[in-house]
Amino acid sequence: MFGCQCTQHKGTMKMIRMRTASMKSLNLEMKCTIRLLDDTEVSCNIQKETKGQFLLDHICNHYSLMEKDYFGIRFVDPDRQRHWLDPNKPISKQMKSHPPYTMCFRVKFYPHEPLKIKEELTRYLLYLQIKRDIFHGRLLCSFADAAFLGACIVQAEIGDYDPDEHPDNYICDFKIFPKQSQKLERKIVDIHKSELRGQSPAVAEFNLLLKAHSLETYGVDPHPCKDSTGTTTFLGYTAAGFVVFQGNKRIHLIRWPDICKMRFDGKTFHVVVLQKEKKTVLTYHTSTPAACKHLWKCGVENQAFYKYAKSSQVKTVTSSNIIFKGSRYRYCGKVAKEVVEASSKIQRDPPEVHRSLIPHSRSSYSLNRQLIINMEPLQPLIPSPSEEEEEEALIEEEEEELKAARRALSMSYNFLMGNMQLNAFLKSFSRLLLVTLGLLFVLLPLLLVLLESDIDVSFLHEIRQTPEFEQFHNEFYCPLRKWLACKISSALNVANSS
Repeated sequence: MFGCQCTQHKGTMKMIRMRTASMKSLNLEMKCTIRLLDDTEVSCNIQKETKGQFLLDHICNHYSLMEKDYFGIRFVDPDRQRHWLDPNKPISKQMKSHPPYTMCFRVKFYPHEPLKIKEELTRYLLYLQIKRDIFHGRLLCSFADAAFLGACIVQAEIGDYDPDEHPDNYICDFKIFPKQSQKLERKIVDIHKSELRGQSPAVAEFNLLLKAHSLETYGVDPHPCKDSTGTTTFLGYTAAGFVVFQGNKRIHLIRWPDICKMRFDGKTFHVVVLQKEKKTVLTYHTSTPAACKHLWKCGVENQAFYKYAKSSQVKTVTSSNIIFKGSRYRYCGKVAKEVVEASSKIQRDPPEVHRSLIPHSRSSYSLNRQLIINMEPLQPLIPSPSEEEEEEALIEEEEEELKAARRALSMSYNFLMGNMQLNAFLKSFSRLLLVTLGLLFVLLPLLLVLLESDIDVSFLHEIRQTPEFEQFHNEFYCPLRKWLACKISSALNVANSS
């Protein structure tokens, strides 16, 4: 009897523990909203340890998308810095804001040859991305090319011109460019009426892709910088290589095989180039260390994706100079050639493409927030503030409120400390000094291991991924080690000369 009672008690206790565990896991669920290319949204719940690959797979399953390696998920942190979600890391450890999280599904690697895209669905999603690039001023082109692109969009969305349905000013309902003149609209109408008649949405979209991929700024996500002379410059990456723009003129195209290394120190980004046995270092300065690291990481990923024939050839790279070690990163996805090969082997019946019925005109609020670009011809490559950045500003406001609360708490604490008796302060200060000296002997070696070693123990890896450690590394440690390297180099030169 007692044995049976004991068994029942254990079963009850086990059930309580299971319920407690399930409730605990439920409390850890976080909501993610992913904004798609047509501005619709998909939401799901994630756990604390859910990795980025889960969200990417979730969206690809939503679309029934197989050629998914061209795409990624992007988010904007409270400091307005863009990031690509790392598929191999937990989502919660990458986000600097509090849940619920808002992210965007976007094209990350632009296909070098649209003809080799196998499925209409993939081409349609790329079309939506190009359409966004045009509207936000990222894809620059001549007047004639702009008119053709605009006509393709009109043909894809309303079909053939019909005088009974389309009044004389029907093109005014389409806000395709940041600013479009009447002359440009008239040219779009001419092409739409004559050259594109009879084309299905799929054909019109494909013609847009063929034209867009021939332009210099196809696939360029411009990173604002200053060059060594202080001139405003925009850097970007394409399938061909690293590109540099000043105004609307491309001043550099450095092909991927010619780039030996990309590295950064704090806010300074370096590209080491070897052409015809001549080594050159191009140097640029970003606004923040976070922007510089993002620029470097995007470069590492793009070079790996477009340069190599197999993903097994991709190696871990560092942002280091000769003396010190810095950030390490390895691109872990497929490379472009592998993606094309995988596409050619797709055997399924093509999925149905559900084209969104997007309103032709965007709201005046959204349009007025864009930087105005004169279309005759297009002006400098200036990245306009995107709608996702505007909405992510809400996250920044929440963070500012938290910071204000922390500052108020800190001021109150300092006020109380300032009113303490002097003798109590001296006693506590002497104890604090002894404890601090003791901690230095323990923490200093650990700090050096974190900053300079290749040891990849799990708890060290987690510390390296924290925002506080990255801020210390980029804003304080990198400048200090750069200064030390210069001093050491100067001392060695003096010693050698003597």
